[in-house]
Amino acid sequence: MTLAGSFASRRGYFAISLAVLALDQATKLAADAWLRGRGPRIVVPGFFNLWYSRNRGGLFGMLATLDDPFRFLLLTILPLAAVLAIAVFLARTRESSRTSLWGLALILGGAAGNLLDRAFRGEVVDFLDAYVSHAPLAAWLSDRFGTAHWPTFNVADSAIVAGAGLLILDLLRPEPRPPEERAERDAARRE
Repeated sequence: MTLAGSFASRRGYFAISLAVLALDQATKLAADAWLRGRGPRIVVPGFFNLWYSRNRGGLFGMLATLDDPFRFLLLTILPLAAVLAIAVFLARTRESSRTSLWGLALILGGAAGNLLDRAFRGEVVDFLDAYVSHAPLAAWLSDRFGTAHWPTFNVADSAIVAGAGLLILDLLRPEPRPPEERAERDAARRE
């Protein structure tokens, strides 16, 4: 099967990736228009705000102080190669698990969304702000992780995390038994 034929056979999963990409970019444009230069917009007091920020680095702001061209290489060129590799893998894999294919589609859409930000803005727009203000839980989180405030994130980040979670779930889930083995087991139970 050709690569074009492979893409066509997985059209639905690429549509998921495209939907994630479109939603991510639309929400970032909205955040840029409505949140930039303003303080937090409280959505769920003590837990969730909309707060505009830009991340010049990678995950949790890592590598933000790295000088170009190294930062550009690590945060734009390598992710571009990863996006292309995920797209080809999604198109060509013999994997039939919908859970894994959904996971790959979500990761592809999210990675492409953040890559577009880096390519056209030089940094990623973040605006989703989750934290814990309940004193005992906040103290417990701070003791263990140094903070009770999650780094600001976006739709693309959420899709990447959800996609990775689906891949992990699929890895941990027991292999389905062949139909004939299930039939034998069911017959033994009825006896």
